[in-house]
Amino acid sequence: MRLGVLDIGSNTVHLLVANARAGGRPTATSSHRSVLRLMRYVQPDGSISPEGVRGLVDAVTAARERARAEGVDELLATATSAVREATNGDDVIALIEEALGQPLQVLGGETEARFTYLAVRRWFGWSAGQILLFDIGGGSLEIAGGADELPDLAESVPLGAGRSTVRFLPHDPPSVDEIDALRQHAASVLAPVAERFAALPRPDHVIGSSKAIRSLAKLAGYPVPGWSGIDRMVLPRKELKDWIPRLARIPADAREALPGITADRTFQIVAAAVVVERAMKAMDVDELEVSPWALREGVLLRYIESLEY
Repeated sequence: MRLGVLDIGSNTVHLLVANARAGGRPTATSSHRSVLRLMRYVQPDGSISPEGVRGLVDAVTAARERARAEGVDELLATATSAVREATNGDDVIALIEEALGQPLQVLGGETEARFTYLAVRRWFGWSAGQILLFDIGGGSLEIAGGADELPDLAESVPLGAGRSTVRFLPHDPPSVDEIDALRQHAASVLAPVAERFAALPRPDHVIGSSKAIRSLAKLAGYPVPGWSGIDRMVLPRKELKDWIPRLARIPADAREALPGITADRTFQIVAAAVVVERAMKAMDVDELEVSPWALREGVLLRYIESLEY
């Protein structure tokens, strides 16, 4: 059957269309995204502004029409932190469901981490052993660890790239003091999380997923041979840390000229780099292996499993 996963995130509304069958690997056929940067529309009272709601409904409507045009049999619609945490979230969810003509699954932070961990585990396989996962979105950073199909520990913290940009890096380009403030804030939020993850066995593989981490790996990382002749990317913490002051000096509209930095990431890539580097330091990680699969694939995989019973 043809499945669609609609991921309503803090930065984009992203539709992934894939062919799937029970017991088989899902094969992506197309991917469509609308860039919203929803965190820009969060008002002081925590609500999403009317302009942001209109943009969200328009993007969801366009994605629904695209899914119909591509013959999607089942649309799996999910929303993450920006919608989940908005003070007018119930009203926004009702409008999204009206535009979709179906229910919306609003994922909690831990559930988001678990779905992403599932996708990464399936991609890397059982031979990867103990995994530690980092996944950064617009609103939150998810961290999960374990050696099985489900993580032993999964957490979500409000350190997303969009959220961090709006709160700590209001100027373009950001100042040194703004970068330092975000760095200190991220370190303080991550310290107790790192303590809890320290109770797990030392990971055999530390993995990063999400578009932001893939972008940073193309900028500051390097390829290594992978399975079936497919190169995989590695992101070292030292090189990432060295890139942060250089990235911060470049205005957002000029960052797209850099390797791996796409138009939808130019405004929040500095915050993403700071948060990811601090997370790596907090967990005593020297480098990340980059996973091409993340949350949307995890949602797909969990649904395909339900077809088997």
